[in-house]
Amino acid sequence: MKLLIIEDDKHLSGTIQETTKELFETVQAFDGEEGLFLAEQNIFDVIILDIMLPYMNGYEVLSELRKKKVTTPVIMLTAKDGIDDKIQGFKVGADDYLVKPFHREELLLRLEAMVRRSGGMLKENVLTFKELELNLKNKTASIGENLVKLNGKQFDLLEYLINNKNTILTKEQIFDRIWGFESDTSTTVVEVYASNLRKSLKPYQYDQYIKTFRGLGYMLTDSGENND
Repeated sequence: MKLLIIEDDKHLSGTIQETTKELFETVQAFDGEEGLFLAEQNIFDVIILDIMLPYMNGYEVLSELRKKKVTTPVIMLTAKDGIDDKIQGFKVGADDYLVKPFHREELLLRLEAMVRRSGGMLKENVLTFKELELNLKNKTASIGENLVKLNGKQFDLLEYLINNKNTILTKEQIFDRIWGFESDTSTTVVEVYASNLRKSLKPYQYDQYIKTFRGLGYMLTDSGENND
């Protein structure tokens, strides 16, 4: 799971990152403009968004995200406990609110609840698609009784596809999600790994479920249609 923390207090941001490290891979932004740029990539499972930020406040960031049809669940952080602040946050598209200071356990519970509501996996260690099972704890894949050999990035790609089943993922989204914004490689690596993933799944006829959209990206489908 991937978490974006948009919080200008670097100490608090670091504390959240440390608190959530066993559940999420985190990316940090320290002002509203940077946070909006990262969030617009639409590669995160949850966003933690502070209200008081440099350049753009949290309300403005969230409002822009929702205008651009980015539906990633958002928990807003605020030092204020006033009902007006919460109303404004919910009006622009917040999914939950957390008032600072907060306890570690409360943050984790809010995150778990949010991921469950959005259909993601958090506490469960197994992700499934038909008879295919991914064990997220030990990074193994199996189809029925057969163990499917996948390298680390192939596993991550398949996990991302399953979590976004029937949704087109662009090559840029996949690249940013799995290799990261600062990677020295290029998006062509996505095509290589998608091809290798298909080869790994082909003996079990599961390659047919990964559909290619030429020049755009990939989608995992239930139908088994494949244009390769």
